[in-house]
Amino acid sequence: MMFQWPPMLWALLAVPLLVILYVWILRRKKRAAARYASLGLVREALGVGQRLRRHVPPALLLLAVTLMLLAAARPLATVTLPTQQETVILAMDVSGSMRAADVQPSRLEASQAAAKAFLTDLPPSTKVGIVAFAATASVVQAPTTSREDLSAAIDRFQLQRGTATGSGLIVALATLFPEAGIDIGQLLYGRPNQNDANAPIGAAKKPKEEFTPVPPGSNRSAAIILLSDGQRTTGPDAVDAAKMAAERGVRVYTVGFGTKEGETISFEGWSMRVRLDEDSLKRVAEITRGEYFYAGTATDLKKVYESLTAKIALEKKQTEITALFAAAAAFFAILAAGLSLWWHGRVV
Repeated sequence: MMFQWPPMLWALLAVPLLVILYVWILRRKKRAAARYASLGLVREALGVGQRLRRHVPPALLLLAVTLMLLAAARPLATVTLPTQQETVILAMDVSGSMRAADVQPSRLEASQAAAKAFLTDLPPSTKVGIVAFAATASVVQAPTTSREDLSAAIDRFQLQRGTATGSGLIVALATLFPEAGIDIGQLLYGRPNQNDANAPIGAAKKPKEEFTPVPPGSNRSAAIILLSDGQRTTGPDAVDAAKMAAERGVRVYTVGFGTKEGETISFEGWSMRVRLDEDSLKRVAEITRGEYFYAGTATDLKKVYESLTAKIALEKKQTEITALFAAAAAFFAILAAGLSLWWHGRVV
């Protein structure tokens, strides 16, 4: 525990002085009582329990004073609080390898079920958007708080060939920052966005805001969760896309789903070799100050999403807890006064 005003801790030296003062007052009372009656008769009349009770209210009051002095030093502690996460983008791999049945009933269906469970566990106020990527990437659901619309979008996934992990990240970023002028057409296909290319001659173009990089992981209002089961086969490099996310402070949590060693998958007359690119996914998470998770089974994937819910919905941060100390001090002071009135008919 830390304190914003450490010099105020010197005031705690008053606590042992108060203890000494209390002991001195008790001894003075004993000497006064001994003048008028036998001290042994007084002790016998009080009993052990009664003698202990007389010390409880002063002890509670002393505890209240100690807590108030600590509160005056403005203590700081690392506590778990709800995050200010406003928008989360799920970037999900819908390449043909997701058809594999090594995870029952299939990789795709397992990922859909886990994603839906993840949505129900998030705070209702958190907006979620969904990006699907294979050889290309597209937004299948713009950020919304409607869990019904998000579940319906997940059910609409269509498997395609290819795996463009970097494209998924870039489209997710453009979805998070629609006003940032991220040129998806140029980054993904090497040509400007259609809207700009087809603009009438002489039409006034909206000036692009100057971009200023921020520290990686500093954006607490947005995050990306990227799930993939294979290596990139096309599109921009995922590491380069991760650098774009890092410059915007967005954390990317990556999930590797499927076989680490590699597997040959056959479907509709096609045969393909798929292997999970853990190194790339780990690098993406590292660059953006996110975290990498591996899920080899449907159960593992569900646990990963549960862990991500805790990371996104809650965060540990250092905060001032003066109010807690002050409230505790008030509680013990009131308790001391109440017990004193109840037992002795007077306030401490």
